[in-house]
Parts: sequence; C-alpha cells; structure tokens
Amino acid sequence: MYETGDLIIYGNEGVCKVDAIGMPDIPVLGKKRLYYTLLPQYQEGKIFTPVDTKIFMRHVITKEKAEELIADIPSVKAEIYENNNMRFLSEHYQSFFDSHECRDLLKLVRDVYLKECDAKERGKKLGQVDEKYMRRAEELLHGELAVALGIPKEDVKEYITKSVEEEN
Repeated sequence: MYETGDLIIYGNEGVCKVDAIGMPDIPVLGKKRLYYTLLPQYQEGKIFTPVDTKIFMRHVITKEKAEELIADIPSVKAEIYENNNMRFLSEHYQSFFDSHECRDLLKLVRDVYLKECDAKERGKKLGQVDEKYMRRAEELLHGELAVALGIPKEDVKEYITKSVEEEN
C-alpha cells in the first residue's frame, strides 16, 4: 500500500502523487472501499482509484536508477520495425507501454528515432502512428526521469544529451 505523498506511476497516466487515502465523499463510489486520490503531476485533475485496483502502480524509480538508465542509453540497440498494417504497428508499440518500464520506453523512443532518421534519408516523413507513440513514450519517460532526478520535465532531454556526451 502506498502512503500519502508517495510519487507513483499509475497505469499509463504517468507520475501521480498520492494525495489521500480513504473513502472519498463521492456518492457513486460508495463507502465500502478505500480509494487513493491521485494528483497527476503533468496534467490537471484528480484520479480516484480503489486501493485494490488491477491497474498497474509502482513507485517512481530512484535517482540512482535514472542515472543508470541514462548511462546505459548508448548500449540500447535500436531497431526499425516496419509494418504497413496500422493495427499491428500500434500493437507492437503498445507492447512497450504494457511493461511500465522506463527501459522499454527508452527502447521505443530509440527505435522510432532511428526509423525517423531512416525516413529522412529516403526523403520521407515519419508516419503518424510512429510519431504518436514516440511522443507518448517521451512524455512518460521524461516525466518519470524529471521526478527521479529532481529537475523540470522540459530539462530532461538536455540532461540526457549532456550525460550521454560526457560518457563518450
């Protein structure tokens, strides 16, 4: 069970802060279950979810794990996944989100970035499905890394670039 103030990953919503634990004063929820009141850190609103929900939740990674992940970026092998069937392409990309692991999100970003570079070399543009999933993976990854590293989300890309350059 999480505690008030904990920063967690909730499903594919990204980083949320546990604001309260209890029975919210919302008639449709009833009074028989405990709920987390979650505050998404990078969007507006509140999320009420039962403490015993089946939706994936975990603590945000530590600063040490974030730095380790960033240091490992050069060793993450990127591969281009081609499929003209949008459903298969979406399912392939969605599988990276289903693990809820930063390393998988990083792999997805690297794969699509390589695909984008390849497309540019051939005078083409990256497809909408590719762009959509890459943006979402970056959003989730950068949000978690920002919290773990204690820096603003908009500074994460530059932090990664500098860290990777220093390693090489």
